[in-house]
Amino acid sequence: MILDFSALTDILSPRKSIAIISHSNPDGDSVGSSLGLYHFLNAYGHKAVVIVPNIYPDFLAWIPGEESILVYDKDKKQSEKILKEADIIFSLDHNAPSRTGEMKEAFINAEGVKIMIDHHINPDLTAYDFSFSTTETSSTSELIFDMMAELNPKLINKTISECIYVGIMTDTGSFSYSCNSEKTFRIVAELFKNGIDGVKIHKLIYDTFSESRLRLLGYCLSDKLVVLPKYHTAYIWLTKEELDRFNYKTGDTEGVVNYALGIKGIKFAALFTEREDKIRISFRSTDTFEVNTFARRHYEGGGHKNAAGGDSFIPMKDTLEIFENLLNSYIDKLSG
Repeated sequence: MILDFSALTDILSPRKSIAIISHSNPDGDSVGSSLGLYHFLNAYGHKAVVIVPNIYPDFLAWIPGEESILVYDKDKKQSEKILKEADIIFSLDHNAPSRTGEMKEAFINAEGVKIMIDHHINPDLTAYDFSFSTTETSSTSELIFDMMAELNPKLINKTISECIYVGIMTDTGSFSYSCNSEKTFRIVAELFKNGIDGVKIHKLIYDTFSESRLRLLGYCLSDKLVVLPKYHTAYIWLTKEELDRFNYKTGDTEGVVNYALGIKGIKFAALFTEREDKIRISFRSTDTFEVNTFARRHYEGGGHKNAAGGDSFIPMKDTLEIFENLLNSYIDKLSG
């Protein structure tokens, strides 16, 4: 059923043990919304724990409360115990159990009330007892703010506001997409009223590159950028060997695909990174070209209209060849 946030008053009474889970490869919105809700629920009188499927990027490691996060693939026993014993499980920033990676089975088998709060298309509503799902918002963090404002706005302090701001800022590319709404900026204004330092937060997220990460970016742009003017498309590709050469850490390729999209005349961009068992692909687009549809149709993926992801399970050479061939089918949409 669709959840009206006011209905949570009864669901959250009395004191509950609550698990908050994110999608695999956690990003700023999943971590920010999870920790914002974590602080709120503990202040509300509950016992909440955040569990993520795998490690998040280093540039998120300063967010208030991140030291309390359980990483499933590092501590499966404790994570599964918490999921099993939880009265309520909040699933944030993902719309299907499959998005939780190896944590999927533990989540499905858990008996607690399952609540999804998310802003991606095509949610699997059958997997949850309650859901609040809409694509008409900048981020899951914005939805969590709405929920907290409905339940008890007085609990939204500076710490919670910092978490929510991280989520909104990162999921809108520093307010460059998915935020053409007055409501989003009104919420951001409320966060600033609570004392957050937007300049400091931006620096912590975007201006703390390691030397190896910066050199990797330079290599991407000088050696691995492919531009296809006929299709208004550009892409970057990296092998595992190349990632290892630059001491790759989780998050080091965050935002790289946007450089390809930033080329004049480019409407569609992709980043291909080789992992142990697959090629991970990030898609970005401008205007009306829907990369979530493209990712879902060809790469078992999904996401937002202009920002999505997917996977390929064949070698890099074949993956790139098929990708370029696919563009022929979309030439009209990319040229329009």
